[in-house]
Formats: sequence, C-alpha cells, structure tokens
Amino acid sequence: MYLGQNKEVKIANMLLYLAFITATLTVLVQCHDCKDYDLSASDQSLVDMMKHYLHTSRKEECPPGGKSSTSGVTYVRWGKKGCPNGVDMIYTGQVGGNYYSNKGGCVNYLCLPNDPENGDALSSDNGQLYGTEYETAGSHKPSGMKDMRQKEVPCAVCHQRKRSVLLMIPARKTCYKGWTSEYSGYLLTDHKTYSSKEYLCVDKNAEPLDNKTGNEDGALLYGISAKCGSLRCPPYKDATDVRCVVCTK
Repeated sequence: MYLGQNKEVKIANMLLYLAFITATLTVLVQCHDCKDYDLSASDQSLVDMMKHYLHTSRKEECPPGGKSSTSGVTYVRWGKKGCPNGVDMIYTGQVGGNYYSNKGGCVNYLCLPNDPENGDALSSDNGQLYGTEYETAGSHKPSGMKDMRQKEVPCAVCHQRKRSVLLMIPARKTCYKGWTSEYSGYLLTDHKTYSSKEYLCVDKNAEPLDNKTGNEDGALLYGISAKCGSLRCPPYKDATDVRCVVCTK
C-alpha cells in the first residue's frame, strides 16, 4: 500500500466499497425469486462505476509490481562509518579525492564504497583518485574534534525515508524551527595553500577509517576558521572554527 496515503482517503475508500457491496446485495435480494433477471440501466451503471473506481483506486494504492514506492532523501555522513539511529545505510566506505597538491582536476570529495567494482587497466598519468586523511591537529583541529592527524577518513551514505527535503546549514549547530537534525559537526576542507576543494560537513564525533597511521597524503581535511572583513562581524566572530548541521524536513 502506498505509504503516503492519509487516513481520510482510506476511510473514504472503505465507505465507497461498503456502498458497492450494499448495492450489490440489494440487487441480489430483489431478484432472489427471478430466474432471468436483467439489471436495469441505473443498476448496471452503478455497478460499472464502482468497478471502475475500485480498479483505479487499487492502482494508486499499489505501485507497479506490488512494491512500495521509494521516497525520502539521501546524504553522506562524512567522518562516520554508519548512519544515525533509525536511518537506513546504503553503503559505508572511505572518503576519496584529488591529491592535495594537484593544481587541476577534480575539486570535490567522494564517498567511495568498500566493495568497488574495479575497472580495466588504464595507462595514464592522470591519477586523481586518492584516499583522504585528517589533518586535524594543533591549530587545524576544531575545538570539539579528536586529534586524528594522518588517519584516513570514513563515510556512510544514508537514506532517511521519513523526510523529503535535505539542507546543510553552515555556521549553525542546530536546525531552524520545523527541521530535524541528522547530524552536526564542523566544516573541513583542504589547506588554503593547496589546491581548492569543497567544504565538507564532518561529524563532530568523527572517527578514523582504521588503526593505520602513516603520512600517505592524498586528499586532506583541515579545520577552517572565520575571517572578518568582507565576512561581517558581528554576527560572525573572527578566528573561530565553523560549525555545520545537516537538516531534513
């Protein structure tokens, strides 16, 4: 049954179905002693109308193939191997991206699955897909995060079935009224002296991918701070880490 069908529609369908049964029984009672009873035009019209209505309403209730429709929103939970409680996990993996010192190529981070279907050999000097390391130590570590410098970054792709709209809000740790928080954290990206990358909202309780430690580089994630000037202060404050929250509705 279609999950979004409201209670009033269900009640209306039930009442119409009962009306159809009542009409049918009335006709049967009236013709109980008749051998060759033919429905009147009005009776036949009522029966045909109810058959058509029930047929079309069942189509609306049950999607093709008898499977329930898929709805909701998907998002990446950066820095975590799993999804919040009550949210389906599509897959878990590790964060990938372009090498930190490459001046061209891709600028976004990817959530790479742990069960890839690898391609064929390619003779190319355009290697761009690397793992991603935390560089959250010292002055580059947001106040609420652990020091995980040179550890690889996990991620999880999540499916929130109960919501229809997704929004990441920078510079907030709570959602606005009417929205529900999926997770909150800090904005991280590559260092400003390296190649440009996008901002990621990394979970405040971020964890490492595994227990390995080594300076393998690849794509990197540093904490960032606000800089007053063109950024108006107040309401912002200079030299502070930048929070974020992922909200759904």
